[in-house]
Amino acid sequence: MPRATLLRQRLLLLFLGGMLLLFSPLVMQFETLGRWLGAPALLIYLFVIWAALIAVAAWIVSRTRD
Repeated sequence: MPRATLLRQRLLLLFLGGMLLLFSPLVMQFETLGRWLGAPALLIYLFVIWAALIAVAAWIVSRTRD
């Protein structure tokens, strides 16, 4: 399989996984948890998922440049 196609497939899978984690009923579970470390649990969840998606995307792109 050509490298560009494999890269596109991986990034598409990451996008779909991100959509599932950010726009699913799972997100609403964190709304009722209250606060963690003084911040709303929902806010912490969203920022952790956002940072993880960026890190995984960077890893995928940097891995294909080798």
